[in-house]
Amino acid sequence: MIRSELVQLIAKDNPGLSAKEIERIVSIFFDEISDRLAQGGRVELRGFGAFSTRARDARVGRNPRTGDTVAVDAKRVPYFKPGKEMRLRLNM
Repeated sequence: MIRSELVQLIAKDNPGLSAKEIERIVSIFFDEISDRLAQGGRVELRGFGAFSTRARDARVGRNPRTGDTVAVDAKRVPYFKPGKEMRLRLNM
């Protein structure tokens, strides 16, 4: 599902809200998750899962096209851990 499909589903279930209001709600929702992760926090949605970040150490990588070695800086990457209810629904 992409963002526009999510907006359409919410609009279908909530005819009293305008498309502009729904787009704003979805934007605020994703922005808040992103902001919290950027601060090093964690976001948990009960029954769905938890978003967090994990640290990756600096390493030496390889350019797949040329084979040259490349220094890759340390960084934080997003991580999602599905909740128990989601795992059960996926494995039914």
